[in-house]
Amino acid sequence: MKFIQNVFNRSNTFFIIWCMIAAFGAYFCMYAFRKPFNAGVYEGLTLWGLHYKTILVITQVLGYMLSKFIGIKIISELKAASRNKLIIILILIAETALLLFGLVPYPYNFICLFFNGLPLGMVWGVVFSYLEGRRFTEVLAMGLSTSLIISSGYLKTIYFYVHEWFPQLSEFWLPFVIGLLFLPLFLLFVWMLSVIPAPTPDDIQRRSPRVPMSNEDKKNVFRQYGTGLVGFVIVYALLATLRDFRDNFSVEIWNEVEPGWNKTIFAKTETVAGIVVLIAVGLLSVIKSNRKGFLATNLLAIGGLGLSSIATLLFHANAIQPFWWMLLSGTGLFLAYIPFQVAMFERMIAFFRIKANAGFFVYICDAIGYLGSVILLLYKEFMMKDLSWSNMLIRFSYMQGVVSITIMVLCIAFFFNRKKQTQQLKEMPGLN
Repeated sequence: MKFIQNVFNRSNTFFIIWCMIAAFGAYFCMYAFRKPFNAGVYEGLTLWGLHYKTILVITQVLGYMLSKFIGIKIISELKAASRNKLIIILILIAETALLLFGLVPYPYNFICLFFNGLPLGMVWGVVFSYLEGRRFTEVLAMGLSTSLIISSGYLKTIYFYVHEWFPQLSEFWLPFVIGLLFLPLFLLFVWMLSVIPAPTPDDIQRRSPRVPMSNEDKKNVFRQYGTGLVGFVIVYALLATLRDFRDNFSVEIWNEVEPGWNKTIFAKTETVAGIVVLIAVGLLSVIKSNRKGFLATNLLAIGGLGLSSIATLLFHANAIQPFWWMLLSGTGLFLAYIPFQVAMFERMIAFFRIKANAGFFVYICDAIGYLGSVILLLYKEFMMKDLSWSNMLIRFSYMQGVVSITIMVLCIAFFFNRKKQTQQLKEMPGLN
């Protein structure tokens, strides 16, 4: 342990690489406990007149959504000494739920996925808490960002291979087996996270201290920045809803737009998207000014929204092939989504010197986002049952592009106007 700490002190490069690998590995492994079940199609299975897979997705998302609401309090108030124990307990609960998913017979096992999603929603906040508040947080979080983008695609590919190796395993047992395979790796990456030192005095000076928040701290934030935060929450909720829908039903979407697709397609599209987003978000850390960094993060999100909408329009007009639609729309989606996760609130806290932590803001956004995901699925099943999955994705992409870009422009104007007002108040005689 002391040897590693000494190397951290001597080499920023080693420290950055260590943090990126630890965050990437821990969050990639988390997805091994969350996502493999949705690679199955559960053909011919229904419950209450709905596709059984839709029931499974909604049930897990409800647990995940509740986890985000709980996380608003737990993650925002989390102390460093409690992180390691909490994250391990969360994963063990999720794996136990997957074991029950295999043991409990259909159609009663759907409830097990609620208890699988319930702990997993807090894992991101724990992992990011090791990284935030540092002068190069965006670089450290690139590993976390990359895992968020590529993990689902790779785990679907792994699911298909494991199914080939063990054809006797049903779709109900495969998620538990895959989770079991990744458990030792997860524990290794948690240990790597646990030896990351606290932010240095220089980090604190450049990015402001990150502390557990009291209820009064949370109220103060909304009193000062509530209007802009509500706008961010709406945009993020739409992004999270679309991302979750695209991810959960990507197998069905590919079956519609390109029958006979190759099982490695998920890894290919998400890897390219991951590399592009990795570079774009990483470049944000080059910007030392928190004012310019906050603005650049907003503009990157707007650019991503534009790319996703344009790609959807081109596909709808038969101007590009399905592969390019899924690649470009996914890349644009993540170019907008990831900055909210790892840079938007990080820069906002530093720019306005807010007594807060990023987990508080992200968990508010996530909670509303996953509520939107449930609403969209129920709307699809009850109001547009005959609408294909791909056409649902197209319609929602159009709506998101128009609404989100408009809101983002208004949010930029609000935050910079609020900063100007704050500076004018400080300069007034008698207030210094």
